[in-house]
Amino acid sequence: MNELRVAAYAVCVREEQILLARWVARDGVKRWTLPGGGMDHGEDPLETVVREVEEETGYASEVTALLGLHTDVLRRPRKLGADAELHSLRIVYAGRITGGGLRNETDGSTDLACWHPLDAVTGLERVDLVDIGLELWRTRPPVGRVAGNGQ
Repeated sequence: MNELRVAAYAVCVREEQILLARWVARDGVKRWTLPGGGMDHGEDPLETVVREVEEETGYASEVTALLGLHTDVLRRPRKLGADAELHSLRIVYAGRITGGGLRNETDGSTDLACWHPLDAVTGLERVDLVDIGLELWRTRPPVGRVAGNGQ
């Protein structure tokens, strides 16, 4: 069975630091990621990213720009031993913190949120989306894609 997952993420940078959330994989491995996540049925992507930033970090935010899209297709094991192809479509926005206070998510897919210096990101255990999001944020490509876009 094939699946499509549409998600929205925010690149929030202030004072040379980026806001990241630590994602906990099903196998318990923890990696830093951009705050964001899957769209609920009928939800607008802008609402998704604002909701997800608040859920994962405690901050109220607003979208300031659409940075681009990232797509990837990967095989994932499913119940009863069957594999499925997951087509992941990620919408990446630039975001700005407008209120709230930093806190960790409870009972979610992330367990920690914090600001990291931009120059320290390469030393973090992170998912590829962090690098893709930063590249989109830095270069603002006219077509909203960077090299290595899963294609």
